[in-house]
Amino acid sequence: MSTENCAECGARAEPGQAFCDACGTVLGWTDASARAGVVASNATTAPGGDRTGPRQSPGATRTVPPAAATPPADSAPEAPRTSEADTAPPTPAATTDDEMTDRARRLLVPVADPVDAEAPTAVSPVLPGRPDATRPQVQPVTKEPGVHGGPPCPWCGTANRPDRHYCARCAMPMAGDEETRAARRPWWRRILDGRNREAPWAGERPRLRRAFEHLVRWLVAALVLTLLIILAVHLPDGVRATRDHFARRGPVEPERFHALHSYEDHPAELAFDKLNDTWWGPGVSQSGEGEWIEAGFAEPTRLLDVIITPGVSTRADELRESARPHRVEARITTEDGSTTTRELTLDPGLGPQRRQFRAEGVTSVRFTILSSYGAAADRQVAIAEIEFFGPSSGTRL
Repeated sequence: MSTENCAECGARAEPGQAFCDACGTVLGWTDASARAGVVASNATTAPGGDRTGPRQSPGATRTVPPAAATPPADSAPEAPRTSEADTAPPTPAATTDDEMTDRARRLLVPVADPVDAEAPTAVSPVLPGRPDATRPQVQPVTKEPGVHGGPPCPWCGTANRPDRHYCARCAMPMAGDEETRAARRPWWRRILDGRNREAPWAGERPRLRRAFEHLVRWLVAALVLTLLIILAVHLPDGVRATRDHFARRGPVEPERFHALHSYEDHPAELAFDKLNDTWWGPGVSQSGEGEWIEAGFAEPTRLLDVIITPGVSTRADELRESARPHRVEARITTEDGSTTTRELTLDPGLGPQRRQFRAEGVTSVRFTILSSYGAAADRQVAIAEIEFFGPSSGTRL
């Protein structure tokens, strides 16, 4: 096997070697494996034991390095013959080891170590003449600058500061999916604001809540709480009123009757005898202000309505024979001894007039005349009939 010496420094080179070990000069431009095969096949030994180089192809000459072909002592070395077709390309100048070391040191620049080096981008094969888009590369998991040992993001694994609520890399909540579900808001809040959706990404987060919005929220909460308290307090009254509104009415008959004054042959009992042609009168002219008539019940009774028929009868030709009550004060006494006062306003016409009169546990009712229609010096106020009504299922006829 033949060897080839460097053309620059004359150092000995092994077969198949592409660069000189001493100076780094290129030994040949052909493939190293091809050169090794050519050199091994064409190597010959000259007479006398001298090793010669590989055979040359026809029509081409090979440049013989000075160190490889030593001229005789008594004659000058003959210049190698070359042709224009096989002239080798220029080779770089020889460089010593010290110069290479200095050049490498000048290229070194002190820089800080990278936090996390990006993975080298792989060059993807493409068809000739056909541009293809760069394939997406999977980026390695990084961490937030200046963070050492922070909690990792449950979505992407990036280390974050302990005080962060959203990841610095993917903007997902640091609480994670399980804790987010555990902290789910009540159903009534999700219905009111309609925010039952996934966590927003970066750039899609809701705007910050201002102080005014918090104030409005507290006012609305206080109003709702007040309404709930009022509803709870008045709920029994509302239920009772609804029941009374749809209840069937039945007459309630009192057992005792009293009056402050009574006209001759017209006592207080005639105002509760279910007859419209009999009447009660105090025997006092003008409006009869301050006169009263009272009815008592044998047991506590629930009253719903009262019907008052003013005048001496329901006939129109007897309208001017007496004065008629206008405003009447009703004082209601219950079974616990408490009293309640209500004012009833009657119309000037004749006939029965129904008024709402809801009371619970009533033992007596006193009607006091405050003013009258058609009052005159020769007339007295008169009431033809007073009737009480209560729930038909709880009254005694």
